[in-house]
Amino acid sequence: MLRYGLLVLAAIAALAAWAVLVFAAAFSGWGRTAIAPVGDAEAFVQAVVDEVEGVHPGNFAFALVEDGQLVGEYYTSPGEPIDRHTSFQTASLSKWVSAVGVMALVEDGRIDLDAPVSTYLQSWQLPQTGFDNEQVTVRLLLSHTAGLTDGLGYGGFAPGATVQSLPDALSQASDASPGADGRVRVGMTPGEQFEYSGGGYSLLQLIVEDVTGESFETYMQGTVFQPLAMHDSSYLDPEDGGVNRAEIYDAAGEPAVRYRFSGLAPTALNASTADMVAFVLFHLSSNSGNEASSTPVLQPDTIELMRQPHAFQMGAEIWGLGTVLYAPDGVGDFIAGHDGSNDPAINSAVRYNPATRDAIVILETGDAMLATRLAGEWVFWQNGQLDSFSFMTALDSMLERVVIGWLVIGLATVIMLIVMIRRGRRRA
Repeated sequence: MLRYGLLVLAAIAALAAWAVLVFAAAFSGWGRTAIAPVGDAEAFVQAVVDEVEGVHPGNFAFALVEDGQLVGEYYTSPGEPIDRHTSFQTASLSKWVSAVGVMALVEDGRIDLDAPVSTYLQSWQLPQTGFDNEQVTVRLLLSHTAGLTDGLGYGGFAPGATVQSLPDALSQASDASPGADGRVRVGMTPGEQFEYSGGGYSLLQLIVEDVTGESFETYMQGTVFQPLAMHDSSYLDPEDGGVNRAEIYDAAGEPAVRYRFSGLAPTALNASTADMVAFVLFHLSSNSGNEASSTPVLQPDTIELMRQPHAFQMGAEIWGLGTVLYAPDGVGDFIAGHDGSNDPAINSAVRYNPATRDAIVILETGDAMLATRLAGEWVFWQNGQLDSFSFMTALDSMLERVVIGWLVIGLATVIMLIVMIRRGRRRA
């Protein structure tokens, strides 16, 4: 019996080792090849062009930054030509930009990261549930750890439709994405776990308006966009056009509806490639190697704080304060930024490496995941690791390999048990 027990224990150890090996291999990029030779920026730009040209059905804008300098860009459209000043809807990329505006109020001492949000709210309050609303802070809202269970996702309002007021949207978003609860309320203990919440950023929008007495758009224009020369950026999307903005296409390459939003901070930013390059250069300038360096809008220490881990998934550090942590940069920091995705096929991705002062900007419509996928290729090209989004995208195939390995190990164990039992009987 001892032999059988040892075999079973060995099989359990093999099952665990196989699972660890599969996930470690995927995260470390074993067997994966970068889309361009490492360090060759020109080849990377060409690889992106090759991926997109003649295939992508919508508008696509791309810029590559190396050591704080713009080294390549590419624009394509099936309709009206686009350029670096054409603004795109950026979906959840808005959250990162909005977080910078919130952190400016923190630097000014007008908001305390760890004070209850009720301290600042005047026009709406979190409804009472079985949890303590006073534990909800700006820090937890920024890092999606405030215990909110809205699940938002905003679908937006079609042209001609009345845009819901922000307090009403916080109570129950009428444009909630499919499957989302849509009510901004505390449904789990604040601070205990990561739970993505668009509603939390709508609440931050209201805090900004209640604290400053300004509309969110006016505040962000004066605090972030104008100081950074982001001249093509706005959270408002007027129905009559009048600006250089990219047509929205669906995945079939057909023109699609342009929606407007009451939740501006989480999803409504319109910005151009030039503006997002300026935004990411502002982040990179805090790592210029000059201890006395300063940047418009935020101080370097604050930008670094936004990259410090505040939320975790599967044990991995994935979120800072308004900033996605895509992968370790190898020197104690993170490749960071934010992505955005919304229906029908809007996708944006901006990522930067503070250690190398490199970055990528992709804004597009017509493919729900192309920007995210190519930005993930950039991270792998940078440091040879899968970023957190690419890792989650590959999760299904990893689980499939784990299951196949387990079946092989299980079958081998059964065969060995049968052989051992038969040998035991013969000896008896």
